[in-house]
Amino acid sequence: GQRVLVDRLWPRGVAKEEARLDAWLREAAPSHVLRERFHGRAEKWEEFCRHYGEELDTRPEVVADLLARAARGRLTLLFASRDAERNNAAALATYLRARAAQGVAARRP
Repeated sequence: GQRVLVDRLWPRGVAKEEARLDAWLREAAPSHVLRERFHGRAEKWEEFCRHYGEELDTRPEVVADLLARAARGRLTLLFASRDAERNNAAALATYLRARAAQGVAARRP
């Protein structure tokens, strides 16, 4: 499958040569402002996901790229957050699943 880093900054302590990733899509990461506003606060998770989805809606080429990669096989979204459940990659995966489901539903008669 494809391994794609979806953070704006390269993760500390990870050598680029050893990262074994297929792409680094900085454009798929949340804006600096949104990231700072959320900054790991669990009580703001739903708000973060909503605003991040709105940002992604303005980046159709990035979304299309990720959906195309997912359509070709397994897509692994890599991230640097310490929180494995509430991070931009988890929010992005949920967003992509919803977009993919909408695309399938739109093609049905």
